Order: sequence, then C-alpha cells, then structure tokens
Amino acid sequence: MRLETRILNSTAKVFLDAAPEAVPGQFSGLKDEVISFQVAWRLTEDSGANDTAVLCLATGGNAAKYARFRYVRQVPVGLATYPDADRNYLRDARPGLYPDILAEIPPHGLRARRGRWECMWVDFVLPADAEAGDYRLEINLSNEDTGEILGSERATLSVIDAQLPPQSLVHTKWLHTDCLATYYHVEIFSEEYWRIVENFVALAVKRGINMILTPVHTPPLDTRIGMERPTVQLVDVCVQADGTYRFGFEKLDRWVQMCRNCGVAYYEIAHLFTQWGAKHAPKIIANTPEGTRRIFGWDTCATGAEYTDFLAQYLPALTEELRRLGIADKCVFHVSDEPNKDNMADYLAAKAVVAPYLKDFPIMDALSDIAFYNSGAVEHPVVSINHIEPFLDQDVLGLWGYYCCGQYKDMSNVFIAMPGARTRALGAQLFKSDLAGFLQWGYNFYYAQRSDYPINPWLETDAGGAFPSGDAFQVYPGEGGVPIDSLRSMLFLEAMQDLRAMRLLETLAGRQAVLDLIDEDLDAPLRFAACPYTDEYVIGLREKVNREIRRRVEK
Repeated sequence: MRLETRILNSTAKVFLDAAPEAVPGQFSGLKDEVISFQVAWRLTEDSGANDTAVLCLATGGNAAKYARFRYVRQVPVGLATYPDADRNYLRDARPGLYPDILAEIPPHGLRARRGRWECMWVDFVLPADAEAGDYRLEINLSNEDTGEILGSERATLSVIDAQLPPQSLVHTKWLHTDCLATYYHVEIFSEEYWRIVENFVALAVKRGINMILTPVHTPPLDTRIGMERPTVQLVDVCVQADGTYRFGFEKLDRWVQMCRNCGVAYYEIAHLFTQWGAKHAPKIIANTPEGTRRIFGWDTCATGAEYTDFLAQYLPALTEELRRLGIADKCVFHVSDEPNKDNMADYLAAKAVVAPYLKDFPIMDALSDIAFYNSGAVEHPVVSINHIEPFLDQDVLGLWGYYCCGQYKDMSNVFIAMPGARTRALGAQLFKSDLAGFLQWGYNFYYAQRSDYPINPWLETDAGGAFPSGDAFQVYPGEGGVPIDSLRSMLFLEAMQDLRAMRLLETLAGRQAVLDLIDEDLDAPLRFAACPYTDEYVIGLREKVNREIRRRVEK
C-alpha cells in the first residue's frame, strides 16, 4: 500500500479526481493570526489489491501546540455562476462536487482511496503572546490496521515578532436568525434559540465579522411581495387603548449582551422599509386589545399616516434605548436595501419620515448608481464593487463596498466555484481603495430566493437555483446548533488578516510603501475590476508584506 501526500496553499481547492499542486510548506505570519494550509493524499494506483484504507493522524514538532486539523468535504454545486461569467472559475464553472465544508476530523479516522484525492485543512492558531521564532510541524498518516506510517509531511512556520493589529474595517455579513430557527426546528426566543444564535455570532466574530444585523423588527429582506418571514422582532410593541404605543426592550437588551459577550463591536439596525424601493413597511407584530397580530406589513404604505405615527414613537424610544445600552455610537440605520433611480422619489419620501429622529446616527444603504449618491439621497453609500470606481474617483468619505450575486464577472467574491485566491484578493483591494466598511448579505441564508421555502444547505448551495452556490451562506448548520466553517469563510478571514497586516506595515513604513508593494510587477494598477486572482500574486504579496514588517521590527 502506497500513499501519496502533498502540502498545499490554503487557496487551493482539491477535487476528488484532480491532482493538486504541491508547495514547499514554508509559512510565515504574525502573532494573533491564523495561518492556514492544506494536506492532500491518495492511495496510488500501484497499491496492490488495496482500494481503500483508514488513516490515523499523528503530529509532532514544536508547532503542534498551535495546530488545528479539519477534514475538507465536498458539496453539490448546482449553479456555479451565470452563463456570461468570466473564465476565471474552477472547472469552467460546471455543476458538480466542489470542496467547501471544513468538518472535524472523523473519530473513526480519515479515509484514503485509490486514485481519489482527499484533503485536510491545517490552521496554526497563534495567540497574541506567541513567541517569535521558527517552528516545525510533523504530520504523519498511518494505516489504522497495521500502524505503518504511509505518508508524512513537514511544514515550517516563522512567527514574526509583531502582533496583527485589530481590524479597523467594519464588516457585516447578514445574520438570518429565522433561518436558524427553521433549520433547527426551535421556537424563536426559546433558550435553545438563543444558544444557537450565540454560537453563530461567536464564529462570525472569529472570522472577521464585527457588525451584526440586529432585528429590532423582522428584517424586510429577500421576501416575496405579500409573503412573510418568521417573526424575529426583538422590540415588543403594545398598542394601548388610546392608540399610542408602548415598547419593551428586554429581548434587545439580551441581544446586545450576547453580542458583547461574543466580541461584536457594531450593530446594524434592520431596514425601516421594504427592499427595492421603500414602498411598504416591514412586518411589525404587536399586542393589541384584540390580541397579538401584525399591525404593519406589505399592506402598509411606507409614508402613510399610521406607519408615520408609529415611527414617530418607535424611533425615539429605540434610539433612547440604544443610548442607554451604550451602543448608540456603534449603530447604523437603513432605509431600504438597493434603491435605484426609478424609485428615488419613494426612497426620499421614506427617508424624510425617519431622518428627523436619526440625526445622531449614520443612515446607509446599498446602491450602485453614482447619480443616486450625487442627488444627496444617501449620504453614506454602500456600493457594489463593480460600480464603485466613480465613487472612488470622487473620494467619497467613509465609503463602504459590498458584493452579492451580481458581482460575478471579474470581481472578487465568495462563490464556491471561484479559485481561493479570488476570494482572498479582496484584502489588497480593500487596502488600495481604503474603504471604511464592507457588506455581504448571506452569512447563513438557508432559504430559497425570496424566502419561498427552506432548503437543506448541505444538499443545496444555490438558494433554489437562484444564486451562484455559496452566495447565500458562508457557514453550514452543524449538529447541536454549532456552525461549521467553510473554505470560503477561512479565505475571507485571510483577506481580513492580509488587510490588517498591510495596516501594520502602513504604520511602520507609510501608506505609499504598501501601495508600491501592491502594484509592484503589475501591468496596470490594482483595482476591483483588474486584479490577478492567482496564488502567485495574492500569497506572494502577503509574503512581501511579511518580509517588510520583519525587516522593520527585527532590526
């Protein structure tokens, strides 16, 4: 029996039937960083009568104390991307099985098969007090039956005597708590619900998400007109006999405490009007003299007297509670998601209703049209990265960017069928553009498009065939309410770490020195629409940044 093994970069994606490209296994990083790579293996064709074997993992070396191992599992990809996409996708963007899930190492061992490549993900999780210096990790894969070592790999890690600085970029991926309740069949606001939500928030923070979508009322997002998503409203509303409203904030208080416990820094308040035009009110549930019922929703005009009167009472009470909680300066509000020129009048009318109550808070919304910004409709735009260049040309202060399913051509994104370097390259692009924040809509959207029906994310990764696989979620719902990482969530973390390392070098050598490294050897300056999405560029750039940091801190 013979086992072939190879060390790979973290950006590699290993298919069962294709030999991956090996790398030397020499890595470097900073304190308080997660440095990742992969190890792939297969039984060779000359392994006699043996078609399969169970492998035991053993480690050695002074880096073993920092090492974490996970098994890379394949997932079905139905819609890899749209037909007119660029060519920089894996396997020409064909449907099939793609690597994505990072599962715990099975208790019964790892499987090796003849001619079939398997893979595990390895993290060096470095604490802030890690000692600088050189480390080594020995990885041995042995036959469970005989104890014979069939494959061995050696990796080295050089820890630089500098700590990765805190993340300055504000980053949100929308948390959909109703999807968690639906998938796990738990009652919303039960103790089990709170436990599961906290698990997902905690992992989000570990992966560079420092702002959480906060459902003070059920977010009016990706919902078919006339339909409703499950109620996750944190603010209790009571309609009193005289028609005024009373508000309860016990659930919101618990939410904020949970987020604080997990390390959340910022709060994104749910949109105050429906998506794509701000024509209607979100769903609001209230206790009324006739019982608990929906008092606002698709049948409510956004600027009608009833909802306007409600907002005149709701927003002052809510903002006062945010101040009492000590998070008012960490909150942003939304009017309506992705407005455009065709519905500018409706958007401006809705904004005029709420703006007097939100003078101390930034109001920001996702958009694509520079004319919408120039009109003054949105002072704090969150711009799709394939339309962001005009905003960069105007030096918009505090500019944010976002991507979703529409950024599939020549852009960085988190689709499963994209090369890993294409996801990780965002770090350099964010530094170059100097964005203040970044948004992506799907941390855990486990419904079909428009929330028409629940999907099983382990079997269906494209939201019912609507969005490229991986667009709707970055983590999988594991057993016991525990989220399971994906390759893409780790690659995005690496992008955030690259950005933080560039920020550190900026403090040591100046911004221009980092920009020079980014554009070094490129035929044209790096942009969102022009980037070499290759391991050579993305990993090579980080190595150059690390060398420059080392040169300045270890003189």
